[in-house]
Amino acid sequence: MSLPNGHHRRRSSSLERRDPYSSPSVYYDEDAVRRQLLGTRNRAVSSYIRQPRDAESLQAGPGRDNYPARRTSHDEHTQQHQELLVDVERTLKDVLEREDVDRNQQITIEDNGPKHISLGTFASAGYRTTEIRGNYMISNLLQELTLAQDLGKKVVKIHRSRLSENPVDRLSRRIRDEFWNNLTRTLDAATIEKAGRDPKDWTSDPRPRIYIPRGVPEQHDYYTQVAKDRPELRLDVRWLPEGPMTAQYVRSLNNAPGILALAMKKSTDKNRQETLKGEPFIVPGGRFNELYGWDSYMESIGLLENGKVDMARSMVVNFTFCIQHYGKILNANRSYYLTRSQPPFLTDMALKVYEKIKHEPGALDFLRMALCAAIKEYYSVWMSAPRLDPVSGLSRYRPDGAGVPPETEASHFVHILTPYAKKHGMSFEKFVEAYNEERVNEPDLDEYFLHDRAVRESGHDTSYRLEGCAANLATIDLNSLLFKYEVDISYCIQKHFKGRLNIPEDFQTDENRKSGFENSAPWDRRAKLRKARIDKYMWNEAKGMFFDYDTVNKKRTDYETATTFWAMWAGLATPKQAAALVLNALPKFDCFGGLVSGTEASRGEVGLDRPNRQWDYPFGWAPQQILAWGGFLKYGYIEDAQRLAYKWLYMVTKAFVDFNGVVVEKYNVTRELDPHKVEAEYGNQGSDFKGVPREGELTLDSFGWVNASYVYGLSFIPIHMKRALGTLTPYDTFARATQINLSAVNESADDTIQEEGSDESRPDSSDEADAAVISDNNASDNKE
Repeated sequence: MSLPNGHHRRRSSSLERRDPYSSPSVYYDEDAVRRQLLGTRNRAVSSYIRQPRDAESLQAGPGRDNYPARRTSHDEHTQQHQELLVDVERTLKDVLEREDVDRNQQITIEDNGPKHISLGTFASAGYRTTEIRGNYMISNLLQELTLAQDLGKKVVKIHRSRLSENPVDRLSRRIRDEFWNNLTRTLDAATIEKAGRDPKDWTSDPRPRIYIPRGVPEQHDYYTQVAKDRPELRLDVRWLPEGPMTAQYVRSLNNAPGILALAMKKSTDKNRQETLKGEPFIVPGGRFNELYGWDSYMESIGLLENGKVDMARSMVVNFTFCIQHYGKILNANRSYYLTRSQPPFLTDMALKVYEKIKHEPGALDFLRMALCAAIKEYYSVWMSAPRLDPVSGLSRYRPDGAGVPPETEASHFVHILTPYAKKHGMSFEKFVEAYNEERVNEPDLDEYFLHDRAVRESGHDTSYRLEGCAANLATIDLNSLLFKYEVDISYCIQKHFKGRLNIPEDFQTDENRKSGFENSAPWDRRAKLRKARIDKYMWNEAKGMFFDYDTVNKKRTDYETATTFWAMWAGLATPKQAAALVLNALPKFDCFGGLVSGTEASRGEVGLDRPNRQWDYPFGWAPQQILAWGGFLKYGYIEDAQRLAYKWLYMVTKAFVDFNGVVVEKYNVTRELDPHKVEAEYGNQGSDFKGVPREGELTLDSFGWVNASYVYGLSFIPIHMKRALGTLTPYDTFARATQINLSAVNESADDTIQEEGSDESRPDSSDEADAAVISDNNASDNKE
């Protein structure tokens, strides 16, 4: 066809019609646009693209670009397969000026702009125009142009369907093709400059620093060579000592914080020389560079759903390395976390990966090493002092530590530390220094930081459930996870290793060093014993829930927390207990957007003197959803799992559509309009970005475990639920539309049923049913 300047546009071949849903780096091919429009002519595409002139641009007045006066026509036909030709920088500027009313570099339902823009069609080389309308399409346009600009593109072709894509499909696609990739990290020469520099290094001379365990001298040689080859990095390579890491030693590293080495594998560089390369892992969000504990397990569920098995496998390998050399799965691989772990999920994570790779070479060795690591962690961390309570036999989050937690600025605790500084007649800074060096003795302050460290090890930082008592609590979440360890280890030794697992020297503990192996039977007994202890100390028959147990005050707590459902995920609950949890506990936590972390009654009143805590009501987190869904599915409560998943997915999708593609760390599950707006002590990670959620120092590529919850939730809801999610149908509306109304069944069908001998044909059947219910209720009351 002829272009406005008389040239003829070359028809595009099928090879040049790219998948409209491919990743931005593939889709935005400026050279392909040039070939399709100009053929072999050496001319910039942008030199003859003319932005359409519309009514708004004419009325905008001075200060706006005056688009060339030219006659345009509106292209209404074949919009479904329409392609747009867009000048990236100019259109970005125009969209933001017109639509971003609050000037936060996002287009949301809170912006009251015109919500439409005219763009040129690719088929007419921008001569004909079509309109992009509505908040969702306009915000998607902003996101796509921002991504194209990040890639250095000047002119792009955008398929209309990329802007109007079903939001469930769009978010799922971005998680699969973009978010996981952007959250991927390795620890090696390519990343050590950024990863080795600790953003929480409060010293006067922050620099990249890495600590190497004695067991991997090849890594020490590798990083020493990196430091020699690149002196501008000022990379500080240090050995860790052999043996246990004491609280005093870890505190001594506070003046030289650094990253801890992770697993590496042999590779070949561009000169075909053998070298080392870090095993990859997924970080929680874009600003992180560390391997985190329980975040990684949740992320692995989503990775496996998306077919990224190698990544999940590498994360297990990294965890095995951490247990082998640091004694535990760390809160994260930073020097100040050497004494602190996180909720243990390794056995389930390794089994899930093994099921995907079991027919591959080396799969059984992979499982063997993961089990050996889990056994070492079980004995040396969770079943040893100070975490084991010797009286109840239950375990606690109770890490060693000394002084003020170094990953947090001392000013974070100013309200706690100031009275002590005044007591000793010191300035705030001098008191912190003296306390950290144990030149002052304050047992109450020691107790405060003991519980503070325990809260952080639990992963639930912070919550009134744990405040001031965390280190004393045998929590239902931790002991459910350890029950799962015991069951998994027993099962694997019996099924995969013929009842006996040999333990390599690096993974041996006092419990198995003499024999050098583990049998399955003791692990089965340990699981049964833990189950009995949990029933004794944590199960409340009257309330039909599991609660934490205070090992110091020797009593069960009464704080209602969604971790009560972890017992179902672990397979710990009996069928009767599971039924009680669904009947009694679930209604307490079931909210508009899914499960809330704790009940409002347990949290208590909040105000200026008692602010919200992020792991309390009214906030919901992806891990709580994932584990509860898994528990309900395991016990056959499929409809409950699907209902809860639908609510969570709807809330995430609705915020994604209405607020410029936002996906955040946590949500207010009681808030229908803007659930991503969280008012708690740490705010909300992932909501502060410009143009599009993507990687950057101040932004996040969504949040890892929310990504996982999204793809996992979609994996078990039926297709009609997915379709309803795509149309942003609230759950209550969906439920009303899909419920079966028996009163609408015609009388002839009823007659047929009765003639076939249904119990409904008996006039006394409903009376008998009512009598049975009354009898059951009376029996239950008498029992109580």
